[in-house]
Amino acid sequence: MDRKSPAGMASIHLVEGVAFLDQESSVFEAMIEGWCAQQLGGRRLQKITVENRVHVVRQFRTHSGVGPWEWTAAGFDEWMMDLVSIRQMMPSTVRNYQIVIRQFCDFISSSHYGWAKQCEERFGTHPIQVCHDWNTRPHIQEDEANPRRRPLTRGELQQLFDRADDEVQTRLAAGRKGAAAAYRDATLLKVVYAWGLRANEAMMLDVTDLYRNPKIPSFGDFGFLRVRYGKASRGSPPKARTVATVMPWAVNALKDYMDNVLPMMRYGTSNALWFSERSRRLGVRSLSDRFALYRDELGLDSALSPHCLRHSYATHLIEDGHDPLFVQRQLGHAYQSTTGIYTHVSEDFANRILREALAKIPPLAGLT
Repeated sequence: MDRKSPAGMASIHLVEGVAFLDQESSVFEAMIEGWCAQQLGGRRLQKITVENRVHVVRQFRTHSGVGPWEWTAAGFDEWMMDLVSIRQMMPSTVRNYQIVIRQFCDFISSSHYGWAKQCEERFGTHPIQVCHDWNTRPHIQEDEANPRRRPLTRGELQQLFDRADDEVQTRLAAGRKGAAAAYRDATLLKVVYAWGLRANEAMMLDVTDLYRNPKIPSFGDFGFLRVRYGKASRGSPPKARTVATVMPWAVNALKDYMDNVLPMMRYGTSNALWFSERSRRLGVRSLSDRFALYRDELGLDSALSPHCLRHSYATHLIEDGHDPLFVQRQLGHAYQSTTGIYTHVSEDFANRILREALAKIPPLAGLT
C-alpha cells in the first residue's frame, strides 16, 4: 500500500475485483469505515463526533432504501420533508443533518478516494453530491432557538432559588432523607446562574477548579472558576476558560455547601464538586429534572430549561453595567454576536438607557 495514500481510500477498505454476496451492504459499510478513518485519522476529529455523523448517514440510507451511489437530490428532499413535517425537527438540527450528508457525499464522490470508480465498476453508476444551495437551509440568522426559551426575570430567579431553599428546610423539618441532596441542588442552581455555566460545564467541576483572584482578595479561594469542559467546536476537544467571580452572595452559598454538605456526600479521593446519593459524579439529567420540578411548581413556562440560567446571567450582567466584551469572555463566546443571542434586557433597563440618551441631546433652538 502506498504510504502517501490518504486515510479513507477505497483501495484500503474494499478489496478490488472481489464480488460480495451482499454487494450493496458490503460497499456501503466499507464507505462508512473509510469515512471514519478519514475523519479520525486525517482530520483528528473526536470519536463521538464521527459516530454521530455516521448515525445521520445511516438514517438517510434507511430512508432512501438505496445505496449512496443511487442517492438523488429528489430523494434527499423527501427526507428533509419527513424531518421537518413529520418528525418536526428544529431548524438547527435539520441544517446539521444537511451538513453531514453534504460532507459524506463530498467524500465518496471525490476522485482522491476512489469510491466513485469502485461504484462504477460494481453498480454501473457513481455517487454524486445531493446537497446544494438550492435544497439546503441557509444560516440566515444567528438565533434559531425556541423563542420561549428566554432568560428568567430577577423576580422569577428569586422565586426559583427560594423554592430550592424551601425544599431543604421542608426536608429537615420533616426529618426526611435527602436534605443534603436538596441543599446540593439549591447550590448547584445558584452556581449555574452566578458563573453563567452550561449544564455539563457545571457538572464536571472539581473543587480544584476554584482559586484566588489577587485583585479581589475578599472572595478568598473563590475569585476565579476554571471551566475545563466548555463547549467544543465541531470535533474538537472541550474549550477551557476562566470565569471571574462577580456575585459575592454566590461565593457565600458555594463556600457553605463545600464546608458543610460536600464532605457528607464525597466519595473516596474524588475532587468532584457534585455527588449523587450513590456517591457518583452527578449527571446533567439530575439538574434538568430538579429545575423542571421547581419550574412547574412555580407555574413558569414549560419551555424554560437550566440553560435559561446562563441567558439570565448574561442579561443581568449587561443590565448591571458590565462591559459587553467582559460578558463575552465570561461566557466563552468567540464572537459578540453570539453573546447578543443570550442578552434580552428588561423594559426598565431599555427605558433607562433611552432616557439617558435623550438627556444628552441638546434642545433644538427656534422650535416653539
